[in-house]
Amino acid sequence: MSLFKTFTRFSFFLLILLTASKTVVFADGGFPVRPGRLLIAPSASYFFSNTQWDSTGVKKSFPNSGKYTSVGITLYAEYGISRRFAAIVSLPYVYNTYTQNIAPRTTVTSGLTDLETGLRYYLFNIDFVYYFSLQGTAITPTYSNNPNLGYGEEGGELKLAFSGTGSLFGKSTYFNASDGVRQYFGNNGPIQNRYTGTFGITLDDEFKNQISVSLSGINSFSDDKKFISGIPETNRNYSFIQASLSYGYSFTRELALYATGGEFLTGRNTSDGTIFSLALIYRLDYR
Repeated sequence: MSLFKTFTRFSFFLLILLTASKTVVFADGGFPVRPGRLLIAPSASYFFSNTQWDSTGVKKSFPNSGKYTSVGITLYAEYGISRRFAAIVSLPYVYNTYTQNIAPRTTVTSGLTDLETGLRYYLFNIDFVYYFSLQGTAITPTYSNNPNLGYGEEGGELKLAFSGTGSLFGKSTYFNASDGVRQYFGNNGPIQNRYTGTFGITLDDEFKNQISVSLSGINSFSDDKKFISGIPETNRNYSFIQASLSYGYSFTRELALYATGGEFLTGRNTSDGTIFSLALIYRLDYR
């Protein structure tokens, strides 16, 4: 496998992870969804990278002055089935471009990636302030024979989440924390631990403006640890931590817009990059 193909296979899958992780601010956690409420969240993201961390965590430039950019579009939806259950679905589309100073100078790949469908169960709450949930998710590739869009393997994830509200300096606050274990069912896994923590605060009494900070990461483990020049052939054994800052504005109770910027803090066998995203949140009640 060529170095360039190795890199693109790794980078395209990394973008899938980033596209999924940016929805944490408004969608991830244990807060219940009202029965009969449908939350629709289309989002768009832009990712840029020209450096990477090797297997020892040392940062270096991509070979041949390489640069990677990607635009991702994700449709996320969540529906409250009952007081205890909610259904979740997420589907990303990516358009990726890699440029370097040798042939091929520009390579473009695009397509739908992995469909995620899940069921969330609200375990219990404490005084209707703190909420706990358990979610099971199925991962289904929407492509075939295209390693540039992901593993091409089915998988499953089980995730626990804890959410709550409070106050700080007279302003309303909230937090979400989640930790999930994901297993892909193909050869050499991988098995992954995915974690996220978010803290947000409202800036006015009308609850129209809010800011939040998030810290998220993935630890991926596999018996397949092969890599070339610090770039893994199949991106099955890696880790990273990412920090994000978001601003949200609520136009109405049903409509809100979130802008997010994220930066990698550390990593191993993964890219260093910056991501920007916009997400529109629309709520519809059917009961």
